[in-house]
Amino acid sequence: MGSMITFQRPDGQSVQGYLAEAAGSSGGPAVVVIQEWWGLNDQIRGVADRLARAGYTALVPDLYRGQSTVEAEEAHHLMTGLDFGAAASQDIRGAVQALKARSAGKVGVTGFCMGGALTVLSLTMVPEADAGVIWYGYPPIEYVDASKITAPVMAHWGEQDSVFAIAGVDALEEKLRAAGVAYTGHRYLAHHAFANENAQGPRRYPFTQYDAAWAQAAWDRTLRFFGQQLG
Repeated sequence: MGSMITFQRPDGQSVQGYLAEAAGSSGGPAVVVIQEWWGLNDQIRGVADRLARAGYTALVPDLYRGQSTVEAEEAHHLMTGLDFGAAASQDIRGAVQALKARSAGKVGVTGFCMGGALTVLSLTMVPEADAGVIWYGYPPIEYVDASKITAPVMAHWGEQDSVFAIAGVDALEEKLRAAGVAYTGHRYLAHHAFANENAQGPRRYPFTQYDAAWAQAAWDRTLRFFGQQLG
């Protein structure tokens, strides 16, 4: 459905990304999609395609520069090798700027797992972002300068998430509230990666579990939110 494109970061470096375009979408709203720790794989391309079918142009920046994996150990290695600050302030900001230049419409940011953590950081580092939706991921709370978040935010959390514990969600939400961020958080009786359809069956990791019903509920809320905020 989509294709790989090249865009520029604010520092002038080139980054590749997967672009899924909505039918007849010139001038319409857009969303930057941030990968899980697995990389730019078919599942995250599918998220971009889903947004395109809903009327949004979607761009997934290739944060790992062509690398992806299905092994948790290698994913952890790739994630720990990633400079989160540069990914947020350069790769993701560049993607938001590229979408604004293409469509001149409003641009949201969303991400899952590692991408959820990067969504939080991006909302503090990308002033061009018009809205953000976080899916079950957050960075170390001390790195979050919530006073810099000006866009409205929605988040989806799994109460049984053993990767990003709900106590950390409590701390993050307290910080967002104290800074006066326009924030809505939703909690689901679900495990980590409950919206990733690959997290099921015999090959799933024990800390992840797809839940089709909660995933649909979270997507309904996300699309309603983006519809309100991005127009």
